[in-house]
Amino acid sequence: MQVSPVNENLVVMSDGNRPWWERYQPISYNITTRSGNKAQFKDMVTRCNQKGVRVYVDVVLNHMSGDMRNARGTAGSTADPVNKDYPAVPFDSRHFHTSCGIQDYQDANQVRNCELVGLHDLDQSSTYVRRKLVDFLDTLVDCGVAGFRIDAVKHMSPSDLGPIYDAVKNLSSVNGFKDGARPFFYQEVIDLGASEPRYSVAGKPFAGLLGDLVGYQCHEAVLTTFQTHRLL
Repeated sequence: MQVSPVNENLVVMSDGNRPWWERYQPISYNITTRSGNKAQFKDMVTRCNQKGVRVYVDVVLNHMSGDMRNARGTAGSTADPVNKDYPAVPFDSRHFHTSCGIQDYQDANQVRNCELVGLHDLDQSSTYVRRKLVDFLDTLVDCGVAGFRIDAVKHMSPSDLGPIYDAVKNLSSVNGFKDGARPFFYQEVIDLGASEPRYSVAGKPFAGLLGDLVGYQCHEAVLTTFQTHRLL
């Protein structure tokens, strides 16, 4: 079972509503969202494991939030995204790539090192940033999860992600996993329509290198098959 991001995100009000995409704008790695807190999440995962249902968490490692004045998160943390200051982690401007927008999706350097739609782009080559990301993933492993869906993976370098994945602790036998079992990583790469040529530049180096790829062409093929009653 895959669940949405569980760490603290920016609170966004849009026409009186809370949009789904706020879950993809991290403020900290505290496990508190509209869905519940760390104790509630761990209890849910434990009950799932007891019934043989494995839990996989959607995680955002590429970036933090976009700009917002007086930013506040779902756990009550404050941040100053305009100045790339996230004290609840803590991250500051030293831990991000230089601000730039992606102008050319055929340029892998831009795709990996510039900001995706204004979301402040973490520098995963930094030892400090890697440690914070690994600590977050380790916390989720301690909660009993079986693995992770990595969001926006083509916007990060394989040479940065590999060491992060390798550093995450083994799954625990306390949660019903075999001794030495590793977390399962699967990676989001948008490969449909206009994004397909972008994937050909930035995404293909991931294939078979770090973890399984999850794009959108497969999903559309399955949907089309059922809509047209064709055999798979």
